Amino acid sequence: MYDKVKILVADDEEMNRELLVAVLEDLGEIVTAENGRLALQEIEKSPDFDLVLLDLHMPEMDGFETLKILKKHLSWREIPVIIVTTSKADVTGTLALGADDFVAKPYRREELRLRAMNQLKSKKLHDLSKDLSGHLEAEVLRKTAALREALAVAQAAEYEITLRLGRAAEFRDMETGLHTRRISEMSELLGQLAGLSPEDCELLRYASPLHDVGKVGIPDRILLKPGKLTREEMDIMRLHTVIGGRILSNAKNYPSLETGHTIALQHHEKWDGTGYPNGMAGEAIHIFARIVSIVDVYDALSSERPYKPPFSREKTLEIMSEGKGTFFDPVLLDHFISHIDAFAAIRENLKDQEPEPDSELGALAMLA
Repeated sequence: MYDKVKILVADDEEMNRELLVAVLEDLGEIVTAENGRLALQEIEKSPDFDLVLLDLHMPEMDGFETLKILKKHLSWREIPVIIVTTSKADVTGTLALGADDFVAKPYRREELRLRAMNQLKSKKLHDLSKDLSGHLEAEVLRKTAALREALAVAQAAEYEITLRLGRAAEFRDMETGLHTRRISEMSELLGQLAGLSPEDCELLRYASPLHDVGKVGIPDRILLKPGKLTREEMDIMRLHTVIGGRILSNAKNYPSLETGHTIALQHHEKWDGTGYPNGMAGEAIHIFARIVSIVDVYDALSSERPYKPPFSREKTLEIMSEGKGTFFDPVLLDHFISHIDAFAAIRENLKDQEPEPDSELGALAMLA
């Protein structure tokens, strides 16, 4: 009736053991023990028992002590135990210890058999439920791991897209390609120093490469001009913030693009309200834009441009310090300057590489 059922009979009287085996042997495999100690040894050797029939009064270890040990054990306590004894006075005590059923001697064979079958049925249902729960839990873990992997791939793809969009703008003004990576890493670091949450720092890392994407809309004659821009040309150049905002607008379902929209539009606003395009001031400027403003200026001053050589660290920090409280958020600038070695290390690790003269990029540069 039950597949792979295993029953343990513990009784110190051989005749009682033989009688119980005769009643139950067609239900499955029957193992016998002469006392509680031997019964526990059998369970320790093979803990897959489905039912224990336990006499209470046995030598060496009686049924009370055996029952206590069974019901306190993490693995064995789920095995149902039927107490088989001559004393009805023991009913309350054994049930309190965790016994699942009680049969008084002399018992009727059919009654004992039915009680045993009920406990076996309960045990099998419990095992099935446990297996099902374990299977469901494993499936949930597997699905969760798959979703996490898919999310990681999507996030990596999103970051790669923002980097490449940023590089597209850089390519137009002949940046060597690592400026967006440096802005990304330095923005994340400054966000951490400013006390932003890990989630915000990661978002800042993904979105900051989009700060200059609007440069794709600026004419080459202005973007690539080696000399000083006229007022009219400067007005056109400043439109890259507005163009970037338009390119990245209406992206509420894509956090990196939506944040990139804010950064592209506001990263040239100034703390004192004299920036562009909207003359925003102080904390009205999003903190992400204030962060990008600092690291972008640092990287620009430290890099070679068509109109200037790279400035030394001392000269760069001198220029930036002059803008404290006017150009830059003073608190963020203090965080930046006090950790300048870490930002310089990022620049060193992501140092621009000059294109080889015979490379495709080098050829394009010479044609330009």
